[in-house]
Amino acid sequence: MRTQRMTLSVSVLALLTLAACGTESGSGSGKGSGEGGDSVQSDVPVTGVAWSVDSVTVGGKKTEAPEGARLEIDPKGRATADFGCNHIGVDARVKGDRITLGKPVTTQMACDEDIEKFEKAAIDAMGGELTAKLSGEKLTLTKEGGHTMELSEEKAADLVGTRWAVTTLISGETATTVPADLPKERAPHLTFADDGTVRGNSGCNSFSGKATVKGSTIVFGSTAGTRKMCPEAEMETERAVLAALSGPTTYTIKGSTLTLTAEGGKGIGATAATPGSGNSSQHG
Repeated sequence: MRTQRMTLSVSVLALLTLAACGTESGSGSGKGSGEGGDSVQSDVPVTGVAWSVDSVTVGGKKTEAPEGARLEIDPKGRATADFGCNHIGVDARVKGDRITLGKPVTTQMACDEDIEKFEKAAIDAMGGELTAKLSGEKLTLTKEGGHTMELSEEKAADLVGTRWAVTTLISGETATTVPADLPKERAPHLTFADDGTVRGNSGCNSFSGKATVKGSTIVFGSTAGTRKMCPEAEMETERAVLAALSGPTTYTIKGSTLTLTAEGGKGIGATAATPGSGNSSQHG
């Protein structure tokens, strides 16, 4: 698989613009400053919600979305999406039931042909001015010409018991995607247990340690792990992951996305490998 690693603004990635604390999923309308000082206002509560993409219809052809496809519109005027392959960010203006999206900025990863076709159709469907219609937990975005995108509100995964696959490394105001060509057995991940421990792999070595959860804060104790040496790309990932799992951190969960931010701005973004059963109630 060919992967081009890109450094992006934190605002470009969905999992780095979460406004809720703890595991609040937030379904109300958002207000903030968009590009050019415009306010983000919506009569249809679409901002600040993690949306799972169900399907897109372009040119009369409906295509079901791959597992994990999602879209989020930040109250500050940014929409972010992942349609199964690349991370996509775009400026967003929301007023009433109208959403106006700018030109997308995307990573450049080569993925399965069917997923790439869906991604292209989804980008076509989400460009320009859209009309939003909400029915219960279902959202339909319609573009002039008949292109539509069907979405469902994504419930928050449980912090405890979920295997979190690390996808993003945060450092201050920038973030990088985890290299996709890391060996599968050393792909960085972590799982929090009911007994107050955390274990996983940091990109090269496996680790375990204490993690105390209270409200929207996780305090990590010292960790123990194996001491293997790996290629530099894996060691670099490991250093970034371990920096985020040190001392007190703040965490947010929006849908299937977890963000951990330690003091000093070091952090990680992770995705639930198996969706949780609902809003997490594990706060310690």
